[in-house]
Amino acid sequence: MVTSNSLSPIKTADFGTVQARHLLNRAGFGGTPRQIDALSAMGLDRAVDHLVDYGSINPAELPGPDVDADLIQPPSRDNQQMMRRARRDEDDEMMADFRAQRRQQQRADGEQYRRIQRWWLSRMITTSRPMEEKMTLLWHSHFASNNRTVRDSYLMFTQNGLFRRHAVGRFSDLATGIIRDPAMIRFLDNHNNRKQKPNENLARELMELFTLGEGNYTEMDIKQGARALTGYTFQDNEFRFAQRAHDPGTKVILGQRGRFDGDDFVRILLKQKACPRFISWKLYDHLVGDVIYEHLDDAPVARGVIAQMARELERRDYQLAPLLKRLLKSRHFFDDYIIGNKIKSPAQLLVGTVRMLNVPVRDLDTLVDAMRLMGQELFNPPSVAGWLGGRGWINTSTLFVRHNLCAFLITGKRPDNGNWSTDQIDYDPKFLVDGAATGSHEQIVDRLLATLLSGRVPAQRRHQLMAFLNKRRGPIKRDTIVALLLLITAMPEYQLC
Repeated sequence: MVTSNSLSPIKTADFGTVQARHLLNRAGFGGTPRQIDALSAMGLDRAVDHLVDYGSINPAELPGPDVDADLIQPPSRDNQQMMRRARRDEDDEMMADFRAQRRQQQRADGEQYRRIQRWWLSRMITTSRPMEEKMTLLWHSHFASNNRTVRDSYLMFTQNGLFRRHAVGRFSDLATGIIRDPAMIRFLDNHNNRKQKPNENLARELMELFTLGEGNYTEMDIKQGARALTGYTFQDNEFRFAQRAHDPGTKVILGQRGRFDGDDFVRILLKQKACPRFISWKLYDHLVGDVIYEHLDDAPVARGVIAQMARELERRDYQLAPLLKRLLKSRHFFDDYIIGNKIKSPAQLLVGTVRMLNVPVRDLDTLVDAMRLMGQELFNPPSVAGWLGGRGWINTSTLFVRHNLCAFLITGKRPDNGNWSTDQIDYDPKFLVDGAATGSHEQIVDRLLATLLSGRVPAQRRHQLMAFLNKRRGPIKRDTIVALLLLITAMPEYQLC
């Protein structure tokens, strides 16, 4: 069980390799032994500042996106008139031409969608600012929309930019930005929210999933909030406030009365006591431990930590960086029960394996597809509730893909490849056992277990690896280390970080 609910920092002397590895796993996606050692050498304060204050690190080396803003275009006024005329005249040939043009746009946009998926995955793998991507991934799941519904990859790409710009900035900027985000407006039909017929989708999700959590508002608050958001629409790729569609009348939202618009609505939500608590839970769930919001009463230690975080977030006027620094230095964060006890998301598993083992990136399309099969398709969360995470990541189907993915990353071979000769593997993992490769089998096994697994390793696992090694004669070669990696990445403990 967790022994500390304190957000006080650990002692400087207590920050070593184990703690540095844990920090980089949770505030990023892990790293090689050399990177872990470098982070450990920085000391606690500098290491946390290095990860959170990533703005000073030049991102110029990161892969740039290849995007076209104009693949999906609304029909021009002339085209609209031509379509109406074609329908009126039952001109099947012209209507077929319009449909063919639309299909061509959608095909091109589908190809761009795959490009931005590859771009983001590549960025996670190669970035020297890992917390930027870790937090962008959190906000993508928190303010969840998906390309399946939006059907415009450029809008999804620009939404990703919103999350990245404010990833560790102010949550209030994210909340204000999301009601102006064309992808979210389209996803939740707010472009159809007019004073004559208010649409409640965005108002409902803004309260239930984005700021307050269920049970902290009424149906009347939703209806009044929807009126405040009338006229918040977009044109082509840009937000537009349609004055004529906006309801300027008096609204009553969560006990406050006024002629509110969408910005006022967000301001009211941010003033509610439930908001910093709900956002603190999201941060905790993403970075610390898998805790279901509705079950917080059954997790008193986590509940106490989240309450402290909420007070800090409120005191800091929703600035995220100071809270994140306090959390990532805390005795609770480095508690023995927290380390190595969080289920890896598909992104964490894939990106972490590449970064930790320094394996070749392989084929990005294959990796994107593997993420989808494991339940986390980038730019395509399953619903407005985002990815549920935790135990939801693991079932018999996804576990099979997880094991095969690790084998593919290490060997470059797909499961259906009958030739598993190690002579054809283009990866040399001997750097993982530098200083131990000529030592005893115990040294080699312990070095690999310490590198790949975060928590305590059951003695049975160690005995299994020792038994495998003891059957080998002569010096430890590359193919033996590869085999050990395959065995370790197939262990249940490898699914945790």
